[in-house]
Amino acid sequence: MDSPLPLHVCHVNNLSVIINRLHALLHCIAIGFLIYYRASYLLQETRAIPIILWLLVFASELLLSFIWLLGRAYLWRPVSRTVFPERLPEDDKLPAIDVFICTADPEKEPAIGVMNTVLSAMALDYPVDKLHVYLSDDGGSPITLHGMREACRFAKWWLPFCRRYGIKTICPQAYFSEADSDDYFGDSEFMVEKKKIKEKYEMFEEHVTKAVEDGDYGNSQNHSTIIEIIQDTSGESETIRQADLVEMPLLIYVSREKRPDHLHHFKAGALNVLLRVSGVISNSPYILGLDCDMYCNDPTSARQAMCFHLDPKISSSLAFVQFPQKFHNINKYDIYDGRFRSAYCVQWQGMDGLKGPVLSGTGYYIKRESLYADFTHTVNDISELKDTFGKSNVLINSLHQSYKQNNANGENFSNVLQEETGVLASCSYEHQTKWGEEASIKHINLYIVGILYQSVSEDLFTGFILHCKGWTSTYLTPFRPQFLGTSTTNLNDLLIQGTRWGSGLTDVGLSRFCPLLYGPSRMSLLQSMCYGELSFFPLLYCLPLWCLATLPQLCLLNGISLYPEVSSPSFIVFSFIFISAICKHLQEVISTGGSIYTWRNEQRIWMIKSVTAHFYGSMDTILKLLGLRKASFLPTNKVLDKEQVKRYEIGQFDFQTSSMFLVPMVSLMILNMAALLFGFIRIIAVGNWDKLFAQVLLSLYILIINFAIVEGMIVRKDKGRISTSAILLSSVFSVILLFFGSIILM
Repeated sequence: MDSPLPLHVCHVNNLSVIINRLHALLHCIAIGFLIYYRASYLLQETRAIPIILWLLVFASELLLSFIWLLGRAYLWRPVSRTVFPERLPEDDKLPAIDVFICTADPEKEPAIGVMNTVLSAMALDYPVDKLHVYLSDDGGSPITLHGMREACRFAKWWLPFCRRYGIKTICPQAYFSEADSDDYFGDSEFMVEKKKIKEKYEMFEEHVTKAVEDGDYGNSQNHSTIIEIIQDTSGESETIRQADLVEMPLLIYVSREKRPDHLHHFKAGALNVLLRVSGVISNSPYILGLDCDMYCNDPTSARQAMCFHLDPKISSSLAFVQFPQKFHNINKYDIYDGRFRSAYCVQWQGMDGLKGPVLSGTGYYIKRESLYADFTHTVNDISELKDTFGKSNVLINSLHQSYKQNNANGENFSNVLQEETGVLASCSYEHQTKWGEEASIKHINLYIVGILYQSVSEDLFTGFILHCKGWTSTYLTPFRPQFLGTSTTNLNDLLIQGTRWGSGLTDVGLSRFCPLLYGPSRMSLLQSMCYGELSFFPLLYCLPLWCLATLPQLCLLNGISLYPEVSSPSFIVFSFIFISAICKHLQEVISTGGSIYTWRNEQRIWMIKSVTAHFYGSMDTILKLLGLRKASFLPTNKVLDKEQVKRYEIGQFDFQTSSMFLVPMVSLMILNMAALLFGFIRIIAVGNWDKLFAQVLLSLYILIINFAIVEGMIVRKDKGRISTSAILLSSVFSVILLFFGSIILM
């Protein structure tokens, strides 16, 4: 008997493997010579350079080499995958899916955008009776609840239209903004229907917008639980033609209770409430996690994910399928590196060649069992289960795979179940339970319960622990983006987001779950290296970059050489390492569809983030460890400023951001400009160009890559320039740095 055709295939990029491994070998040899050169200087009896400077520069080079070495694990075995959804079982045999969408702030996350994400999820190409859409409103806003009701009314028109004509762009806002958004162009019946649906959408937008203008935003930190199964009770659906009266996915609004004196654990806490509430309502075995601004761009994503989850060869150990985050508002310049090319085109594919990529916060299909710990296979003691999952008997019963709670519509949402879900979403339910933690059963730490609370980067930490427990994941990058979100289009939002991510990642690296210590005994060394690079790169880049952007420059101003003379054989080693790193980055950019401008932008954003956002994020983590600061979470602003968008569209930086971000950037530019100018003067006057050439080159490279900052300081006169006050403050800081630096170097 012939074996069934595979649901997916995996392709190893052998050419990339050869290039990556050969480069790693050559670069490692060069680093070995660099270490020998630096270490041998320490053994000399007479030294022309202060030992502290040499040690600081040496330490910076070691840290950069270490984080680079960790990153080689991504490139060890990159793979890509192809799926065949047409080979899936019939619809009646497909498993059910719960969709989790999270929103927290109706001012920073506009209701109309959130509702478009909800509508796109409802329009997925999947059996309607097996699709359940949950929206978590952590802001507890009446505006969001009203928007859900309006979205439900519009869905009665939108979903039949999408199904009847096979619409691929299932987010209405995106669909009606596209010039060539349909396959029926010229069909008169279709055009009439499209015009009618567009009018309905404009009415929907108007109703939601009016509610935003007139409504009450509520108290995001102090509100009671509200859980409602959303239904259209307007009677308007009676006017829809009979052939289109199809069943809609279950739509549920969840606003958990929040009180100022109770920890709520940010997004992770909201997701765990959705896990519990959905467990007693729909209890689907698979969950799609989405950010509120990451709408479904292709109706087939669920079926593509099921090509992995239903594969008998891997399904038993597969925790989640991760799709890349892509964005609809990125222009050709991409000055803020909004595509995250390095992560989604290189790193995640590399991890997929090991045991799978990290959980990336949105755009993933995860198995509920992996988050529920599957205690029922090992634990029969009801008291142990309640100590772990809480006191709800209904929730405990839902842990069994045989549990079925038929809630196809709001009529089955009984008063008893309404009361039960209210308890599950209360702020006190998790007290003395294991939600958000590793659970110890019979003194053996084997399981996790829900999304973990160790870090504000709850996605990375949860994915890491899942991999430690033996689960695997896969990564799929179809030609058509499955999910599209809104990227940051100004520097302020970029650096606020980067600070939060930097803090969350460093939380994991400096915790008892440090991937480099906790991981190797539980997963492969290469996979541990990948997680180690992710959790340490904010800290291990910010410190060396601060050092290399200041110390060589101060030494250049004082005529002190930190690098070999051009005529020395050791100069070849430093030159090779510098050129090797640049060329490898450029090769990765070109091979993944980028250009030299992409390379320049990534280099610039890497430097800017390292000396600002990653520095502050790392310091935030250290202060939390010392008990000097509490954890915090700032949602990224999704409200667009027209002037900022206009500057972004023409590839111009917008420097309207806090002085805490501007002053470090501008100060380093001033220092490097001074070092370059006076370095040239010193070389011309003294003639020792071969000794100081490397430091002059370093300052020149920093200024060329970051010319946009210099331009914002000197050339530009528009509103997005660097303010005079920031330049003056940075000048004072630079003078102080120069003064104390000169004293130390004397």
